[in-house]
Amino acid sequence: MTQPDERDSTAIPDRSTRSGTETRPRPAEAAPRRWRLDALTWVTIAVSVLGAAAVAFGRLPVSDAEATLRRVLPLLLFLGFVVILAELTAKAQVFDVIAARIAIAARGNYFILFILCCILAASTTAFLNLDTTAVLLTPVMLAVARAMRIPPLPLAMTTVWLANTASLLLPVSNLTNLLATNRIGLAPAAFAARMVLPQIAALLATMLCLWIFYWRRGRRGADRYTAPEPHRPHDRVLFGLASAACVTFIVLILAGVPLAWTTGTCAAAVLIGFAIRDRGSLRWGLVPVRLLGFVAGLFLVMQTIGRLGLDDILATVMSADPGTAGTLRAAATGAGLSNLINNLPAYVAAEAAILPANHTQLLGLLLGTNIGPIVIPWASLATLLWYERCRAQQVTVSWPTFILTGTVTAVVVLASAVAVLLI
Repeated sequence: MTQPDERDSTAIPDRSTRSGTETRPRPAEAAPRRWRLDALTWVTIAVSVLGAAAVAFGRLPVSDAEATLRRVLPLLLFLGFVVILAELTAKAQVFDVIAARIAIAARGNYFILFILCCILAASTTAFLNLDTTAVLLTPVMLAVARAMRIPPLPLAMTTVWLANTASLLLPVSNLTNLLATNRIGLAPAAFAARMVLPQIAALLATMLCLWIFYWRRGRRGADRYTAPEPHRPHDRVLFGLASAACVTFIVLILAGVPLAWTTGTCAAAVLIGFAIRDRGSLRWGLVPVRLLGFVAGLFLVMQTIGRLGLDDILATVMSADPGTAGTLRAAATGAGLSNLINNLPAYVAAEAAILPANHTQLLGLLLGTNIGPIVIPWASLATLLWYERCRAQQVTVSWPTFILTGTVTAVVVLASAVAVLLI
């Protein structure tokens, strides 16, 4: 469900005054709450009903559905905890402070600002999941753009592109990564070692395209801007606690601690802090019920479609070649299928068509499903969530331009990353 007061929850100018106290409308002036089902909620209901119907009518055996849900359960626990951690981190204004400091650190230089914004978006994606970048960092970046009086679209495109293309490094960066590490049997550190060079290649290629298509034109002939004032968090204790929890989260992941325990512990610490100092910020809406239902239903639906013949088609398209040709075909299939049906079901469907021993081919598929979804708005959940935030902030997105530049960028970035993977 979409709530009206959710839209500007992380925008710097709208959240606080100079003293850090929240500005709230008077009760008499507050607009009445209007509850409605948005597009993503309808999609969640649809895939959940379809998944349940597939099991109920025997299209998907109960034993297969149970096995699938057992596999998905750790992912759902991780996703639920990491979203809560990210939401509370945003409420503690960690993202606001970092974004403002980046703008100040660039010292008014537009190109340095570009580099630092890319680093921020890529880091948030890599360590806190791509949906965090789409949902929480987008309005912060847009607010900083308004404060500096520069066009917001370049910063918006930086968040959505890097939310996808920067999600290769760690298992936590993307749900597809978690599935791949389970299939291959790689620990987080080993997965990062395998993916670090493709990730660097993807980042450099994405930054090149961002500069050419958006930032260079977004300057409007000016190389400098007016830096904003430092942002002061309204509660330094919560700010410090959330910051420490995020750092601990990253360290525990790299140390190989199970993801559910890692995210659960860090989220619980921040929850306790908010319960003591800011109980009003705690609400049931922090639990991403819609997202969890979408993921669970999607797995059941795609498993059913696979049994009806999609697995055989994909196996023929990608071939069983574990070498260069098979990897290239897996990457292209993953990217193309992602833009048709969404990257998560695309990965689930295509993964079943790859032999378990073909690790490089599976990683090629992973590159395609992570990098490819920057062409069509529904290609990834992160892109859909990003668009909701842009619309809430009244940032106009030209879809023909989005699709054209996204197509070129997806081809360039995917080719770069796969080439490095195959070296």
